[in-house]
Amino acid sequence: QVQLLESGGGLVQPGGSLRLSCATSGFTFSGYAMSWVRQAPGKGPEWVSGINTDGDRRYYADSVKGRFTIARDNAKNTLYLQMNSLKPEDTALYFCARVRLGLAMSNYNYRGQGTQVTVSS
Repeated sequence: QVQLLESGGGLVQPGGSLRLSCATSGFTFSGYAMSWVRQAPGKGPEWVSGINTDGDRRYYADSVKGRFTIARDNAKNTLYLQMNSLKPEDTALYFCARVRLGLAMSNYNYRGQGTQVTVSS
């Protein structure tokens, strides 16, 4: 079955960096666009970033543009999110998600359990 396992979260000071990873299995990773989604306490899910199957087209929410970089390694079936210049408002549970075929990056049908990112001094 489809499995998505995020890692790399943690506690970081404002201005710091983290790199999230998402190891996948149970499907042909190279055949699907992938996204990162986050959810802060008491709020709904927020789409953060998406990447197409080949990795040559990347999309970002305005809130993270210029600070976050999404990438994928199809040989390793792994998705990444490099997060720089982190702000307290980036604090959330971060999920990787498999995008539904042919639909928008924010339209996903599988997601992992998430990894917690906390930005605080």
